[in-house]
Amino acid sequence: MSVESLDPRVTPARPDLAAAHLEGLVTADRFVRGERWSIVAEVADVRRHPRPDAPVDTQALFGESVTLYDEDEGWGWVQLEADGYTGYVAMHAIGPAPAAAPSHVVAVNRTFVYPTPDIKQPILAALPLGASLRVAETGDKFARLADGGFVYAGHIAACAVPDKDFVAVAERLCFAPYLWGGKTSQGIDCSGLVQLCLARAGLSAPRDTDMQEKAIGAALSWDPRF
Repeated sequence: MSVESLDPRVTPARPDLAAAHLEGLVTADRFVRGERWSIVAEVADVRRHPRPDAPVDTQALFGESVTLYDEDEGWGWVQLEADGYTGYVAMHAIGPAPAAAPSHVVAVNRTFVYPTPDIKQPILAALPLGASLRVAETGDKFARLADGGFVYAGHIAACAVPDKDFVAVAERLCFAPYLWGGKTSQGIDCSGLVQLCLARAGLSAPRDTDMQEKAIGAALSWDPRF
């Protein structure tokens, strides 16, 4: 691998700091191994620079694993485990990664977390499609989360049981507003839609359109008369 081949979007390297596995490939003042953390916010914006007015390049969903390489003034410089995207998230949106891996995912556009198995209770959180959960116990109507709270059991699916049709997943997101960098029903962009729906079908895809074209795209025949 050459330095020229490294895509900055998925390469945790800055002039002052870079990931330890990049030593010898990039120039940086120091190299660190990073620590595994997890997204604890419903949705976390991943920004290009460590400030609230910086562009949002993508979003990380609840329960997603990240590697934290640096923390400064309330911002964490992270790399997303699922697709390798690198950027800045607010430190309040992440926490130490749990020892156990997620067991379930949210399988509907959005579901609520309740303090008790009762839909009349005030909600604790609203989790988007694709959010990762650690379920401790599943009942007839509710699933109890290992970190506390209850979700409606019909709104989640086991990680080992992917959705059969990623097109059907996409159709559930019809009329979601376009949002650059978005990955939820409250706002989503074109490549985010592709990545999110394929993930529900158990298929991995890079984040951005050009990456997807190179990794999973295939040329289609076409008739110039149409």
